[in-house]
Amino acid sequence: MNSTPDLEHHETIVIGGGQAGLTAGYHLAKRGRPFVILDANERIGDAWRKRWDSLRLFTPALFSRLPGLPLPAPASSFPTKDEMADYLESYAERFELSVRNGVTVDRLSKAGGRFVVSAGESRFEAEHVIVATGAHRIQKVPAFASELDPRIVQLHSSEYLNPSQLQEGDVLLVGAGNSGAELSVELARGRHCVLAGPKVGEIPVRHGTLPGNLGFRVFRFLGHRVVKTDTPIGRKLGAKLGDKPDPLIRTRSKEILAAGVERVGRVVGVDGGRPVLEDGRVLDVANVVWCTGFRTDFGWIDLPIFDEAGDPRHVRGVVESEPGLYFLGLVFQYSFSSDVLPGRGRDAAFIATHIAARLRQGAPAAAEAALATA
Repeated sequence: MNSTPDLEHHETIVIGGGQAGLTAGYHLAKRGRPFVILDANERIGDAWRKRWDSLRLFTPALFSRLPGLPLPAPASSFPTKDEMADYLESYAERFELSVRNGVTVDRLSKAGGRFVVSAGESRFEAEHVIVATGAHRIQKVPAFASELDPRIVQLHSSEYLNPSQLQEGDVLLVGAGNSGAELSVELARGRHCVLAGPKVGEIPVRHGTLPGNLGFRVFRFLGHRVVKTDTPIGRKLGAKLGDKPDPLIRTRSKEILAAGVERVGRVVGVDGGRPVLEDGRVLDVANVVWCTGFRTDFGWIDLPIFDEAGDPRHVRGVVESEPGLYFLGLVFQYSFSSDVLPGRGRDAAFIATHIAARLRQGAPAAAEAALATA
């Protein structure tokens, strides 16, 4: 279907081959619509395979599945990151989803009424584009990290795999959320660990227990069915909940202290190549692990669709100012669960239905005719 050697035409392009992108592909295929998924990873599921070795999902297998295929694990278990990665790969194979791996998209623009997706020397055109890169994309590390002594080993939590990557000596983990909590307990088994950052809340019941599983069901119901953009309570609580850090889920304060981890305040700068706390204390550590999360980066999208804060303007993922453009996996896209595993299926189904409806209505009929003859 190529009209020129360096240009491909597709009805719909999905950017991102993680769980959000695969779910979008599933729902498009279910409605008989052709598409291609472009993903930067060399293998489906690599985004999970590259995480730390001991990582397990926080959500039970029953609620971590994608539509149409259960996870091959006990319903109440918490799959490993490799089990999740292999599941995503088998999911794409099971439903014969068209995925192009090793394709890093660096620009999305528009020309001649069509969306243009650039990936290095490759160019694609489409009538619809679903940006499914998710809510988190770029490592978030403070600017002063570059001022640390080069002899200090620095890793972001997304680069950490296991303790063998660190050198002998103390470890400072910056960020006291779930990643920092879990990694601090793991690393404290063989060295002195310092966990920096204010304490966050934690779930009131122990993760993985019967009360914990029941509590998760209640939380999922509220986050999926009640706290939505089209409910009064959702409009009232959505922005407030999105600004708050996630509570500790599996590893809580009691376990952190029992492991011998030292808790300190925020890291605010560098003095003589060493990290400085807000109380002025200078830490002499050999390793720093930045558990500081991620930020969203849409700088590669060259379209006038963003608000003053740099967020895309959309309604349930539909960008009304650019017909044919969609987002999937954004924080509070439609509900409080939109950016996590249990919430993306509904949002993907809504977008796929919207695309199918546009085409049934003949929009854009001329573009469909062009595709048929390309």
